[in-house]
This record gives sequence, C-alpha cells and structure tokens, in this order.
Amino acid sequence: MSWFRRAVRPAAKVTSTEAAAFDGIRLDSLSVAYQGREVVSGVSGCFAPGQLSAIVGPNGAGKSSLLAAITGRVGPSAGAVLMPAGVRAQLAWLPQQAQIERSVPLCVADVVALGLWRELGAFGGMRAAHHVRVAQALAEVGLSDAAQRPVAALSAGQFQRMLFARLLLQDARVLLLDEPFNAVDEDTTAALMAIVQRWRGEGRTVIAVLHDLQLVREAFDQILWLNRRCLAWGPTAAVLQARGEPAPTERPEWSSLPEFDLPELPIDTAPSGLPMLGHALHNRPVALHQLHRYGLAGHDAARHQGPRP
Repeated sequence: MSWFRRAVRPAAKVTSTEAAAFDGIRLDSLSVAYQGREVVSGVSGCFAPGQLSAIVGPNGAGKSSLLAAITGRVGPSAGAVLMPAGVRAQLAWLPQQAQIERSVPLCVADVVALGLWRELGAFGGMRAAHHVRVAQALAEVGLSDAAQRPVAALSAGQFQRMLFARLLLQDARVLLLDEPFNAVDEDTTAALMAIVQRWRGEGRTVIAVLHDLQLVREAFDQILWLNRRCLAWGPTAAVLQARGEPAPTERPEWSSLPEFDLPELPIDTAPSGLPMLGHALHNRPVALHQLHRYGLAGHDAARHQGPRP
C-alpha cells in the first residue's frame, strides 16, 4: 500500500533565493470533471509566488475542485497545472472541516504530529525533539492545554487551530487552504490570519478558498473569481473594481497570539522511539482511510471518489 512508503524529507524553510526561483503555480486551460460533469472549465493564469491568493465564487463554482487538481488528488480533464519540479512535494493542503472525519479516536497532539509525516514516514521514530516541535505548534495556536483532548471534543474554532498547528509542522512552501475560516469565531480567524500573514512574510505561497470578501479585501494580494470559468484574475483592487465591489481599504494589523510557555511534554504517552504510524495509532484503533481525510497533502494525499465541486 503506497500510503506506507517512507515519505521524502521536506526541504528546508523557504529562502529568499528559492522564493525568487519559484515563479508560481500556473494553470494552462485547466478543466476538471466530476462524475462526467465539467466543474472547472478552461482556467488559465498564475498564482503569484510569495503572495496570498484568494479563490472566490458562489457555491458549486469549482473552487475545491481546482485545489484538488493543484494537489494532484484529481487529474485534469483538459489542460494542465504547471509548477517547478519538486514543488508538488512541498504542498500542504487544509481540507474543509466538513470533509474531515471527527470520530477518529485520536487526541489533538496525535493529529498535529501527523504534520511530521513527510519528515518521518510511517515508521520513523517520534523522538524528544519532535515532541518539542508539536508542543511549540500547539502553543502557537493557543491549544497547549488541549494537547491530550479527544478530537471529537473540540469546538469548530479549536479544531481549525489544531489543523493549523499541523500545517506549521509540515513547513510547506505552498499552502492550499479550503475555506479555512468557515464557521469559526472572530478571535480564531484573527489569530490564524496572523499565521497566514507570517507565512507571506516568509516567502511562502498561500492559496485559499474564501467566501468572506471583506477578509479578502483586507488581507489578500490577488483574487481568482471563479464560477466554473475564470471571471476575473489579478490584483485584489483591480478584480474588485472589475466586479463592482468596494476597493480595499488600509489593511489592518492582524494580532498574533500571545507568547505561551511550553507545557511539560507527555512523553510517557508515546515513547520517544515509537514510529510515526504507531504514534498516531498508539492504543487507538483507527482505519487508515480515516487518517487520509485529515489532508496529509501533496503527492501523499489519499485519492478519494472525487472533489467537491
């Protein structure tokens, strides 16, 4: 089973030289079909490197299907997704909350630790340094006290913070976020947007499916306005003007979370040499297809029945 093969180690953090060499993700007349019906049709353009790009449009416009084609979870029915060699292995994907199985019997720290999947593979050992990184990621999103809480007990906002903590450990060059702020409270949105803005400052490329035009107006550099076909694509101000929407105002400063003290590491719950897969399943029987749905991203993401249009 390919899911068990040892994953490649991720590249180091994005440097300014690497960011300059990466000229973005290009769509060349991209079309995507789902159950025989074309849900994305002939989209061409480029997601600029090192910027925040928003994909907006009505429900059923093909936004999630477009992300699925970029990750490689589905193939195009026509056209192509073009990116430099090796970039697909540096993608991180955040699925919609509604697509994630919450009944998986894992605790918060287990799910966050899955962000180390590419680094450790299925059978790589979780050592003390890895537990420290998990604790740091949890602290950064304000979930230190919830590390051993069952995933099923989390609120929508806590659940999304947990998934962002996992993204922090993935240390990806390109981050694909599918409705990351849907059904979460304003404080959580502000805290997570501070992380997104930091990614931008680090030269990472963020592509997010969003419905909140005010958030797009305040924080995102470019917009792809999609309704199966590309209706507009370009700088935020220009696209909003073309669509008859108010232009962006001065961007707010997104407040980051306060500094947190690192908690004592619960090393006794998962021995430091326990393999990655064993850590996730430690005393917790769980079906592999359920873990797939946590969006392990890129070429290692499980293929499913098809994207949501």
